[in-house]
This record gives sequence, structure tokens and C-alpha cells, in this order.
Amino acid sequence: MTEPRETMEYDVVIVGGGPAGLAAAIRLKQLAAKEDKDVSVIVVEKGGEIGAHTLSGACIEVGPLEELFPDWKELGAPLNQPALEDHMKYLTAKHALPLPHPPQMSNTGNYIVSLSNVVKWLGEKAEELGVDIFPSTAASEIIYGEDGTSVCGIVTNDAGVDKDFKPKSTYTPGIELRGKLTLFAEGCHGSLTKGLIRKLKLREDGQFQTYGLGIKEVWEVEPAKHSPGKITHTMGYPLDYKTYGGGFIYHMEDNKVSLGLVVGLDYENPYLSPYQEFQRFKAHPLVSELLKGGRVLSYGGRALVEGGLQSLPKLFFPGGALIGDTAGLMNVPKIKGTHNAMKSGILAADSAYKAIVVEGQGEEGAPAIALTGYEEAFKNSSIYKELYEVRNVRPSFHTSLGIWGGIVWSGLDTLFLKGRVPFTFQHKNPDHAMLKPASMFKPIDYPKPDNEITFDILTSVSRTGTDHTENQPVHLRLADKTVQVKSNLPVYAGPEQRFCPAGVYEYVDDEANPGQKRFQINSQNCIHCKTCDIKDPAQNINWTVPEGGNGPQYVDT
Repeated sequence: MTEPRETMEYDVVIVGGGPAGLAAAIRLKQLAAKEDKDVSVIVVEKGGEIGAHTLSGACIEVGPLEELFPDWKELGAPLNQPALEDHMKYLTAKHALPLPHPPQMSNTGNYIVSLSNVVKWLGEKAEELGVDIFPSTAASEIIYGEDGTSVCGIVTNDAGVDKDFKPKSTYTPGIELRGKLTLFAEGCHGSLTKGLIRKLKLREDGQFQTYGLGIKEVWEVEPAKHSPGKITHTMGYPLDYKTYGGGFIYHMEDNKVSLGLVVGLDYENPYLSPYQEFQRFKAHPLVSELLKGGRVLSYGGRALVEGGLQSLPKLFFPGGALIGDTAGLMNVPKIKGTHNAMKSGILAADSAYKAIVVEGQGEEGAPAIALTGYEEAFKNSSIYKELYEVRNVRPSFHTSLGIWGGIVWSGLDTLFLKGRVPFTFQHKNPDHAMLKPASMFKPIDYPKPDNEITFDILTSVSRTGTDHTENQPVHLRLADKTVQVKSNLPVYAGPEQRFCPAGVYEYVDDEANPGQKRFQINSQNCIHCKTCDIKDPAQNINWTVPEGGNGPQYVDT
């Protein structure tokens, strides 16, 4: 595979066609059009189409959207259901107890949406403005300058390669996309961003990100049970007091309901299965009564950034910047990140336009652009203010009091203190280091699915539309092929087969060695949630991109 690669040059290369990447692209083109300038922008997206890999709750704040398109309603943006009522419940096994609604979770003025549909619409608007959008295009490598620390662009992955990395008859080499600036908008735990942060030391020693796993379904429910605009958040059951997380139920338009469960990936019990906990959540009377007589339309899962201000990396580096969930801008107490993702894209675009067009930086032979203005604007923005105020909420759940201590502190902090304290709580350990040996726990006996409200995992995966080209390299790479069987299975009872929400990992009988197990990777099931890369206690699994266009094809998520 030594064919020369095609090279394309742009002013700005954006990796990821989600809210942050598209907001940045749109803003750049709007600024250029306003001053009759030309700025070339490309967005590469690994999903088969814009929005195919986008999954969220989602109830979004519209401020950044209004910055880009003040007339978004007239333009037909798919925000059709305003949020009309908020509820907070504490669940026991059989009951739902009302709780005071935290002020930071108020959704007045927000909209319940399918974020995948919103992103599709943003993609259309970006193309109308002249942005080049390459869907089905996975970025697999970063191009560094001769100094080894400046970013010059990315390489898309080779297509038509077999499982042994040899070219097939359909082989097509990847393309070099070079830019004066490269903005990484890969979403949570991006495959390129994680290496970039390590290489350029964008995080301080001892600093790390923490995550949650969100699993959701979209249902069509009986009209009599549908309450358009109703929002319910839950705490408690099915999770124990040591496990951070909660549920959500959002009534969309057209008798659709989006519901899900978020589980903090700092949980300790290796027998816990977030997927099975979601099934138990749906079986609770509060939820099951809503779903009876309805039908599932779609299923999906994705990791969420939960570390907040303490986990933020440096946002810029020579030749580029991090935006959106790639940077880790989700406001956990709000359970919202889309508005911050879009706002960060706008801030980065403003800084990029100034550097490239106004100041003329980035020309051939000149030093790589350093977007210092972006980080300065970020620290003076609504994003930073939000994250600073709630910085102590998520880590307050790490005490010996578990969820109860977190609830008490969160109430005090969000109602009265507003983050105005002279200290900042720190996260205990990275999520993978929080898992404890299986010998300390009893296996969890999860109920069998009833195939009406609850389902087996492969039935759910079939609702994601996920698909991967056969005979290609497995994109879930093991640094050491023996670690899972030698360590994770005997010590942690094989947690991969439980923390993955798509049935990718199994320990099966080893035909070549009777009486022993082997680790099997069903990569065709992968829904690109990245949980394995995050939670594997051995940190032996590396999530990389498969061929562009592979993965889930989410609908109305």
C-alpha cells in the first residue's frame, strides 16, 4: 500500500460533523460572506451521512443556534416541541417519589429534539454556505509538522483493506487533508484527540477525564399516554447508592418519547451491566405503564464527558484546537452539552477567522497558528461560567455517603453557593481504575427480557442500523491479545461482556484449548460508543475508526 496519497488544501479542516464542528464551519462561512472574503472549510464525518452517529437525550438550549440563525424557526429548523413541564423523581423498586426540581435543570425556553435531525439540518445549512462536507470519511491519522508538535491536517483511512491489512481489489488510499488550522470535533473520547492530548501533553500530570454511558430508546406510545413537552428526570432505582446516574423521559412530538439511563463509568462493581440496568429502569412501574401498548423505534448508546472544569485539557495547540465534547464541555448537572458544543465552535471560528483572514497567519513557511484568542474567549464565555459554577457537583458523589452525600451537596451548591467556594473537589481516579475485583461482589441476577418492554441486547442492536464492511481490519485493537483472558477474566469476571451496550465482547470456549476461554470481539455489532476504550481495567482496548460510513445509522435520536 505505497500509492501516493491525494492531497487537498483548505484554510480550516474540521474533524467531526456534529454540533460543534458544524457550528464552527457555519460561523466561518458567515463571517467570510459578511466581508466578501473566501475561507475554504471542510468537515469530515465518519458516519454514512451527517447525523447518522449523533445520539443525545435531547433537550437543548437554543442560544448558540440563534447566534448562527436568528430566524431558525422561519428556516425550518427541526425544533418542534418546546419543553413545557419539568419533574424530578426518586425511584424505589416500586414507587416514584417527587423531589424538588433543581433550578439548573429547568427547561423553560428549551426544546425537546432529535439531535440527529438537528445535526442533519445544520449540515444542509453548512453546505448552502459553501462548506465542503465529506460524510463516510473517517479521519485515521494526524499530520504533524517537521517539529513534531504542530498539526498540519489529517489523513482519512484507507478503504478496501482486508482483515490482515492487505489491499483488496477495491483498495483506495486515504486522502491528506491539510489546513492552516485543524479543529477536532470528534465528540466524546475521540480516536484522534486522545492521542493528540497525550502527545502534546494538553492535560497536566494527574489530570484526567471522567465519563458516563448513556443508553436510550425512542418509542411511539399510545396517544392517551403522551404529554407533549413533559420532561421527567429520575434518581435512585435501578442503581445502588454508590453508583452515579439517573434516568430521563422526554415527550417529543408525534406521540414519540425519548427515554434513557445514564450510568457513571466510575462504578465499582464489575458485574454491573449498564444495558441490563436500563432494562430494569424500563420495567419500573413509572416507565412500563407509559410504554405498554407502544413500540420501539430506535436504540442507541454513547459515552458522555462528565469531568467538567477539572478535566478540561488545554484547548489549543500549534495548528489547531479542541471544540465540543472532544474538549469535554458538557454541563453534567444540567445534563446538557449541545449548547456549549455549538458555542465553543462559534468561539473557535471567530478566533480562526481573525487569525487567517484579518491577521494573515498560516501562510506557507510561517509558524503554525496558535489560537490563543480562542482560549481567552472561552474563559470569558458562558461555557466557562457554567462549568465553574457546577465544578463541585459531580465529584461530590465520590464520598462515602454515595448518592446521598452528592444530593445534599448538589442542592446546597446549586441553590445557594453557585460555586462560590474557595476550593475545588477533585475526581478520585480514572474510570478504568475504579473497577474492583469480582471477588468483592455477588453476581447480579438480571431478569430475562419480556420482549414487550425489555429486550435482549442483540435485538436492541438490530434497531441501531449498525453495519460494518466484512473482511476489514478489526477496529477494536488489543495491545496485548493475552491480557483479557489472563487478567480481566479471572480478576474482574470479564467485565467487557457487561459494560459494552452492543454485545461486542464475549468470553467463549476455546476450541483449541479445551477447558479454557478465549476473548471474542464481534466488531460488526459496535455502535461506536467508546465505552470499552474508557472502562477496560487493563486499558488494553484501543478504539480506532473502521471504514468510513460504517457503524450505526441512527434515526430520530
